[in-house]
Amino acid sequence: MIRVLLADDEAMIRAGVAAILASDEGIEVVAEAPDGAEAVALAQAHRPDVALLDIRMPRMDGLAAAAEIRRTVPGTAVSMLTTFDEDEYVMRALAEGANGFMLKAADPREFVIGVRALAEGAAFLSPRIAQRVIAKMGAAGLTRRTPGLDRIGVLTPREQEVLGLLGEGLSNHDIAGRLFLSEGTVKGYVSAILTRLGLQNRVQAAILAYESGLVTRL
Repeated sequence: MIRVLLADDEAMIRAGVAAILASDEGIEVVAEAPDGAEAVALAQAHRPDVALLDIRMPRMDGLAAAAEIRRTVPGTAVSMLTTFDEDEYVMRALAEGANGFMLKAADPREFVIGVRALAEGAAFLSPRIAQRVIAKMGAAGLTRRTPGLDRIGVLTPREQEVLGLLGEGLSNHDIAGRLFLSEGTVKGYVSAILTRLGLQNRVQAAILAYESGLVTRL
């Protein structure tokens, strides 16, 4: 059972997302919060597999809550849940260590797919968000640049292969199947990659895989 924390200051939004997630028998919403401060407290108390956090909330916004949850409950994957898809919010959320970014206006199936991906250790960006991230990198001249290649030069060929698969959005289980490795071995490779490259999470790893040319699309 995938245990989910849902935080949004609008009760109707919480009820709607909870109902969508309840349609999957393998997902359970274990706690709901109306603000970021309570979301942090509930995450620490329940230690859910996934936390879905609205960005704009009272007392503590979703970005600050995401950073605190990532710091104090590292086993919880965090995704931002919002109606806002401006570049500022997307890039700040990723910088705070969010594992995903979902839009409230997305196809309801995206919530279930996203929660399952996050619970399996994969990153998840709403397709609209992924397109904006790619466009942002392209506008800044970041795509397939030499700096990206220089950064991944510290990795072994196998680690670069794993990084490329992270860039394709594969979970540890899927990577293990693709490379004929155990899931524990893949987890070790992912941990080493994040540490050696100074990355906080798989989303940042996926972006670097794109920048360096290991994958051609996020």
